[in-house]
Amino acid sequence: MRYSSQVKPISYLKANAAEVLAQLIERREPLVITQNGEAKAVIQDIASFEETQETLALLKILALGNAEIEAGKVKPVAKVVTRLRAKRAAK
Repeated sequence: MRYSSQVKPISYLKANAAEVLAQLIERREPLVITQNGEAKAVIQDIASFEETQETLALLKILALGNAEIEAGKVKPVAKVVTRLRAKRAAK
């Protein structure tokens, strides 16, 4: 995604807030807000934000899992299944 097409000065946001929000919801693309010619903020619709947060959470879980694998904190699945079956049989 190219953010260069979605850049607006803060004065545009102030003057057209409702229109900007409608476009964010419709396009589902983030908008870069500039102040004095420099990028200062990024705004996006709430649905896109929530999706991004969910994706980041999943990536974090994967990274933690990979770290545990690299640290040798894994057990063969056959041993885990055998242990679980033994627990269920003991009930």
